[in-house]
Amino acid sequence: MGPQGQTTSLQRLYLVEKRIVRVVELAGSVMDELANSTGPRTDILTTHCREFMQSIKEIQTTLREEIKSACEYRPFEKCDYSARISNEICCKKLEYIIEQLDGMQQSIDQCKDGI
Repeated sequence: MGPQGQTTSLQRLYLVEKRIVRVVELAGSVMDELANSTGPRTDILTTHCREFMQSIKEIQTTLREEIKSACEYRPFEKCDYSARISNEICCKKLEYIIEQLDGMQQSIDQCKDGI
């Protein structure tokens, strides 16, 4: 967790992964209980099923929030890359134009000197 108690997206997804593992374990426990030779114990089934459903709801909620957050994410929104590149291109164009103008000026000067 961060200094303000906030978690990153990766941390939240890691917790979802742990919940999914727990859900699979719960499903296995329910299957074991159903296969019990003495018959399933309803209290254990009820507890496992309740935890299973609660975990599924939490997983769905977290994934829904993460998907929504990922869709809103604009990685280059505040990036100045395109502005910097555009400026560099403009500078190169200006340098080229100055070279051409210098060349024209030299030609004019040579013509004046030749007259």
